[in-house]
Amino acid sequence: MEGRREDCACDGDVIAASYMRRRVAAGVGASLALGGCAAIGPDYQRPAAIVSAQYKEVKGWKPANPRDLAAKGDWWTVFRDPTLNRLEPMVAVSNQTVQADEANYREALALIAEAKAALLPTVTFDPTLTRSSSIGDELNAEIAGSWTLDVWGKARRQIEEEQAASEASADTLANARLAAQSALALAYVQLRQADSMHDLLVRTIDEYQRSLDITQNQYQAGTAAKSDVITAQAQLFAAQAQDVSVGVARAQNEHAIAVLVGRPPAQLSIGHGELARGVPDIPVGVPSALLERRPDVASAERTMQEENAAIGVAIGAYYPDFTLTGAFGYVGNPFGRQIPGANPMWSYGLEIAQTLFNGGLTDAQVAAARATYEASVATYRETVLTAIQQVEDELAAVQILGRESKIQDQAVTAAEQAVQIAINEYRAGTQNYTTVVTAQATALSDEENLLSTRAQRLTAAVTLVVALGGGWIDPFAEKPMRIISAKY
Repeated sequence: MEGRREDCACDGDVIAASYMRRRVAAGVGASLALGGCAAIGPDYQRPAAIVSAQYKEVKGWKPANPRDLAAKGDWWTVFRDPTLNRLEPMVAVSNQTVQADEANYREALALIAEAKAALLPTVTFDPTLTRSSSIGDELNAEIAGSWTLDVWGKARRQIEEEQAASEASADTLANARLAAQSALALAYVQLRQADSMHDLLVRTIDEYQRSLDITQNQYQAGTAAKSDVITAQAQLFAAQAQDVSVGVARAQNEHAIAVLVGRPPAQLSIGHGELARGVPDIPVGVPSALLERRPDVASAERTMQEENAAIGVAIGAYYPDFTLTGAFGYVGNPFGRQIPGANPMWSYGLEIAQTLFNGGLTDAQVAAARATYEASVATYRETVLTAIQQVEDELAAVQILGRESKIQDQAVTAAEQAVQIAINEYRAGTQNYTTVVTAQATALSDEENLLSTRAQRLTAAVTLVVALGGGWIDPFAEKPMRIISAKY
């Protein structure tokens, strides 16, 4: 086919220049000669993206066996949380943003059918019955048709453009669904962080109450000052106020989840639960896999194809339109004695329409189409780079936060021991109450930091799965993979 294209001089730019020199003189002859050629304009080829052979932050991690963790659609199930598993499927059914993108996708499919209609003839039937003083009754029953021949492939390029647009719309729908699922998972992590923070503060309030009881007993025994009692009370009240404040974050995240699943907040209640203490093993493929698996990257790539086809559509304005027309019917008095077949009418013809001068409009439209395509190429490459950066960021976050969490866990253990020692020494009268308060404040701060780091690591894990495209690479594909180990 490529050889035939060269013989027929089907390259868009060559034909454009040649035709504009010859004008209309050889229009019909050219149409017959070029009838078997491919559509005008450049054929689409995906430009090379800027990708590396491997991720920078994946070094040193153990190889994964993706067959054991091969989740393709329901990516959230790897977190093994029944409540999350119940909520996430509601996004695809009830989320209004996803519903809007789904409607846009159906519109794109309709536009493909609309573009394909240009390849077929149009047939109309418009009978009229008139009565006048001069000729009496007259019936005009005529079936007319017209067919614009797709000699240059204008309609085919339009179909290609709409097809690419529909595929981009499908990818946009997939990306919207993935984004809503991600937002739900992140809100769920924050909700469970609030639940765990509440549990921590309840334990802390109990400990502060015991400390207050100790100071009151010491004061009544005459071995402690009134200021110790007041300090213990202030510390207890502050913890209680902080516990109440946590309810704000929990309520707001529960409301956000309700909206994400397409419900008003009053219709969704999520029971109390604990923040997960670890993250699942997450398979990570080579960076080039993102070109096939990320819906936003796929959408950007389909947009390039759409804009490439639009160049051919714009170039089509250089060429004439050839339209076959025909009509057949009856004209006469339907109430007369004549036989309808004795008054037939018919016609056929060929119409050639060509723009001879439009002040450079077509040139400008072609130039604009090419510039739009070049912009889409840059957007595609930037989308790929951003996708790789997001994966690298979350790879680093999960790994580093895992090490941080391990150290903070040791700090919490040491702080709890310090609190117990300080209380015992206070009871023995060898330490003042300030030492107890300081130790307890340090312990609470360390536990809050540990809880925050756990939540950050879970957030990074969710974001990493989403950055990888929402699922794993085909487990039977022979691609190098590594995983983030959950050993931290």
